[in-house]
Amino acid sequence: MKKSILILLTSIAFGFNAHAQKIAENAIGLRLSESNGFGPEVNYQRALGESNRLELGLAWHSERYWDDVKFTGIYQWVWNIDGGFNWYTGPGLGAGIETYDRYSDDDRYKESEAFAFFTGDVGIEYNFDFPLLISFDFRPQINLNYRDDVNFDVGISARYQF
Repeated sequence: MKKSILILLTSIAFGFNAHAQKIAENAIGLRLSESNGFGPEVNYQRALGESNRLELGLAWHSERYWDDVKFTGIYQWVWNIDGGFNWYTGPGLGAGIETYDRYSDDDRYKESEAFAFFTGDVGIEYNFDFPLLISFDFRPQINLNYRDDVNFDVGISARYQF
């Protein structure tokens, strides 16, 4: 945990000196990821400045015996690597509901549990000359009052920029 905070603070400190490429005012798309089951996320990004943005996502993940629906908000700093390549990082938080199967005395029934979490995001993206943005990212997730302490979410995204 201490290493994660140190890495995040170091990234932020170096980022203030980096030159960022102008990011799109808005982008909307789909993110496919694996975190307690494979699933899609409808994803929206809104520029808050020349080199930072807010990313909002509504995801659905499914495994054999459970389904997760979660909402995530992440603040991101974006830095240009070269040409259309950027990398980004930032902190976030979210909440969700998990529905799972329970068994007792030969009966099967559904049960639900709400949860909240802190997350972070580190990724790389390519901004094409036409309005398409593709990215690959990693999101560690620290859950609060939930049976799994930490989840790791890896995903790929495609977004339309406008």
